[in-house]
Amino acid sequence: MAGSKPAKPRVIVIMGVSASGKTSVGQALAERLDCTFEEGDDLHPAGNIAKMKAGHPLDDADRVPWLDAVARWIERQLATGQCGVISCSALKRSYRDRLREADADIGFILMDPDPETLRRRLTKRVDHFMPPALLASQLATLERPGPDERALRLSSDEGIADNVAVIVRWLSRDDGPDRTAAAD
Repeated sequence: MAGSKPAKPRVIVIMGVSASGKTSVGQALAERLDCTFEEGDDLHPAGNIAKMKAGHPLDDADRVPWLDAVARWIERQLATGQCGVISCSALKRSYRDRLREADADIGFILMDPDPETLRRRLTKRVDHFMPPALLASQLATLERPGPDERALRLSSDEGIADNVAVIVRWLSRDDGPDRTAAAD
């Protein structure tokens, strides 16, 4: 039925490289949707945090326990009947595939500002474990969602409220967010 709500709760992953706005947009979206928000960085094992603080990029093996923790959070949201929004870089298709194992209907929002905006944001950050030097490795690792993934790409540097409004419109489409779309 057009306009009906999904049969089960929806989990949204706000993805992108460091300083892309995942947390800010994710928190605002969760509030707007009356969902639980989880900061995916808080699910990293201590060893991952220490490695990044030391200026070393994570490899795929480092990310496995973190992605498993993110997937368990998603599964708990669905098992308890609650919608959820989680920030998670989800840089590679294989990482998103792991999260889809937890919820085949998961939606991804790629926060994708230009590299200069990212650099500027990173240099202004305080008390964050991710050093600006790792931005290049994250950008090199990023595999933007393909047309067969349920994803929305926000490449503009709009304000948080504007980004949330675009996401809400995308989520409310009658045919559902079933393909990659760009909102520039």
